[in-house]
Amino acid sequence: MSAQKRDYYEVLGVTKSASEDEIKKAYRRCAHKYHPDRNPNDPEAEGRFKEAAEAYDVLSDASKRQRYDQYGHAGLNGAGVRDYEHMNIEDIFSVFSDFFGGFGSGSRRSRGADLQTQLEITLQEAATGVARSLTFERRDLCGTCGGSGARPGSRKQTCSTCGGYGQVEQVSGMGGIFTSRIVRACPHCRGRGQVTKSPCEACGGGGQARVTRTVSVQIPAGIQDGQAVRLRGEGEPSEDGQSRGDLHCYIHVQPHPLLERHDNDLLCRAPISFTQASLGAKIDVPTLTGRVDLTIPAGTQSGQMFRLKGLGMPDLRTGRRGDEIVQVLVEIPRKLSRNQEQLLRQFAETEDRSVLPESRGFLDKLKEYFSRFDKPGDSGDRGTDV
Repeated sequence: MSAQKRDYYEVLGVTKSASEDEIKKAYRRCAHKYHPDRNPNDPEAEGRFKEAAEAYDVLSDASKRQRYDQYGHAGLNGAGVRDYEHMNIEDIFSVFSDFFGGFGSGSRRSRGADLQTQLEITLQEAATGVARSLTFERRDLCGTCGGSGARPGSRKQTCSTCGGYGQVEQVSGMGGIFTSRIVRACPHCRGRGQVTKSPCEACGGGGQARVTRTVSVQIPAGIQDGQAVRLRGEGEPSEDGQSRGDLHCYIHVQPHPLLERHDNDLLCRAPISFTQASLGAKIDVPTLTGRVDLTIPAGTQSGQMFRLKGLGMPDLRTGRRGDEIVQVLVEIPRKLSRNQEQLLRQFAETEDRSVLPESRGFLDKLKEYFSRFDKPGDSGDRGTDV
């Protein structure tokens, strides 16, 4: 499971009242500071670079920023936030090409951005597996122009900037600190190699538009809280529309009111009375499939555990089920009736603590311990005459 996300404003080092331009400048500073060319083979810098990209993605979008300001990170579920944690550095440079002009050699086709969202299920659903419907937002190919960016029926021309190759080369540096040779997608034709003088009215020539999509997510039996189900190809398309990212659906398993999960085992803490523990009894125990009878033998101690074979959670890989562990907790009544108190006093007069294993061991150790302090003729009276 991913670590707790930091506040996006804190990541960029701005206040919540920061303007759009201030946020853009702050992101540029962070991105340059943790730039891969400046921090080669540095996983921590790469993590900061991705963290800053995710923060800017949200705070630079008015609708996402409003949801984040009102509800925090939870308000962005299903809002089409890219999963920067699992994105390649190349993909991040592709998303923010206006800052960096692309990344890498450009020899392989850029992949579309991954997205992340969250689904909540019950412990019973985690045990059996379940199919859930999920609605989320993403950028997709324009339905009017099919992603070309051109008005249907219009003629295209070879891009004069890249000569139809779809890529341009750029040499960049930062005050002599580092210099890099970058081949990036052509900013004029967006890597298509062709342009049109009649842009699509629906998408303004961009070729993509934000859409709402509903998919079915098959959640496997045995999934743990915080694990993700990946839906391949359900992310956003690349600029050329040829390669899609994935959708990472993180699963939150709701706490069960009676059962506590420990890997593939379940723990149930069941209270029993003093008399049930002393005399033995049968009690009802909750399981994921209903209730079962558990025999409590006479003389059961508080905290003692009983194992119910095969009534736990299935293993995600093997399907083999864990066990349910029932821990009994002996409850002592806080109030007694006069009759109950009288009966217990009668019982106390018959008790022989020396025959009880725990008591006998404790009394032997206590006797040995006190013997260290006892002196001949010492009655234990520490009072003095005045």
